[in-house]
Amino acid sequence: YVAAVYEHESILSPTPAAPVERRSALELMGRNLDIYEQQVLAAARQGAQIIVFPEDGIHGFNFTRSSIYPYLDFVPHSHSGKWNPCREPYLYNDTEVVQRLSCMALKNKIFLVANLGSKQPCERSDPRCPSDGRYQFNTNVALAADGTLLATYRKHNLYFEYAFDTPPEPDYAFFDTPFAGKFGMFTCFDILFFEPAVNLIRQYNLKQIVYPTAWMNQLPLLSAVEFQQAFATAFNVNILAANIHHPTLGMTGSGIYTPVKSFIYHNMESYGGKLIVAEIPVITADYKTSLEKTPGRVSGKGKEQSPPSFYAEMMYDNFTFVPVWGKKGELQVCANTLCCYLNYRRAVLTDELYALGVFDGLHTVHGTYYVQACALVKCGGLSFSTCGQEVTDATALIDFQLWGNMSTPYIFPLLLTSGVTLDFADHMGWKNNHYFLSKNRTSAGLLTAALYGRWYEKD
Repeated sequence: YVAAVYEHESILSPTPAAPVERRSALELMGRNLDIYEQQVLAAARQGAQIIVFPEDGIHGFNFTRSSIYPYLDFVPHSHSGKWNPCREPYLYNDTEVVQRLSCMALKNKIFLVANLGSKQPCERSDPRCPSDGRYQFNTNVALAADGTLLATYRKHNLYFEYAFDTPPEPDYAFFDTPFAGKFGMFTCFDILFFEPAVNLIRQYNLKQIVYPTAWMNQLPLLSAVEFQQAFATAFNVNILAANIHHPTLGMTGSGIYTPVKSFIYHNMESYGGKLIVAEIPVITADYKTSLEKTPGRVSGKGKEQSPPSFYAEMMYDNFTFVPVWGKKGELQVCANTLCCYLNYRRAVLTDELYALGVFDGLHTVHGTYYVQACALVKCGGLSFSTCGQEVTDATALIDFQLWGNMSTPYIFPLLLTSGVTLDFADHMGWKNNHYFLSKNRTSAGLLTAALYGRWYEKD
């Protein structure tokens, strides 16, 4: 099927914390929706059957709970598929944004997924009802090609979003399409947690995901395109990921991903939006990815005389590293119950320092979640203290096999090359209770090769 995602540089309110009238809120959102309208038309002309827009794209961000209120639509939270906002605008008040989205879908005969703020009044008798008498949700809507509202999803894992409430129960949101079956839906930070993302995919055996996000890139392990691809690979799903475009905030990185290939956009240099349109195969339940080929050998453990280990901070976590010296070798490094092993051979010895790092513990900055990671990374400079820094360029071509005795089945294989581009492993998977990733000769200089494990039970 043909899918589209749009990385949107949103027109932002210069004073998001200031109270405004609904009229001026609609005026600002209308300017973003005008751009959406052009992009829906462009995507439809290229044959797209579905288009996905980013999180916060219509209203922007940095609101307070009260200042966002005029920007919120009323969105009925039901999965009836009975309401067509474009054709029945009179059914509910305060639905101008949903109406416009619905009309775009209808006019262009395309399925459309967008993110907006929604409000829902609550009773004082509801113990969870906020003191202002309403819930405010970070909401995705999915609209059919005839404009019908198919599904809504209220973001569960909020990322310092004080304007919004967490829904009482996780939403398991999905909708049906004639061209690719069921699509599941979740938002941004959700991708790192079991609820509802992983549970949704497992319970409903979903193979296509739509994913609005407003993701701040964090190298070396959590840049947007890197993790979006790893998620598609780990769960054997297609992901249509639309990010916001604000390079000054480190926000870029959208794509259309299959488990074995991707169409991505990552651009920290220039401004403006970007439409990606690509044709991808529908994954059926019995589709096997080429990643399930027979593995290469997992050889003996690293040599005894490993180089000295050292500590450095990477993404706010205290990793234990060993330097990757010389043209080839075998290394191991351990922390807690996790040991990571690396066999490597460099094509040419460059004057770049690489290190093999391990972390097995609770990540506690900007969210709390348990990580088990084995990571081969390029360091920022030649001293040990630069290992773990954000690096975007590299020249070293390395053949490697990386493996670890991970305690969780949820492993996200990361492979990032120079210029924040993606590469794909030759082999990966489980063997003898170890998860491994191997690659002969990366397509460009290696930035990161990692096994990023999420041990959800220990969050």
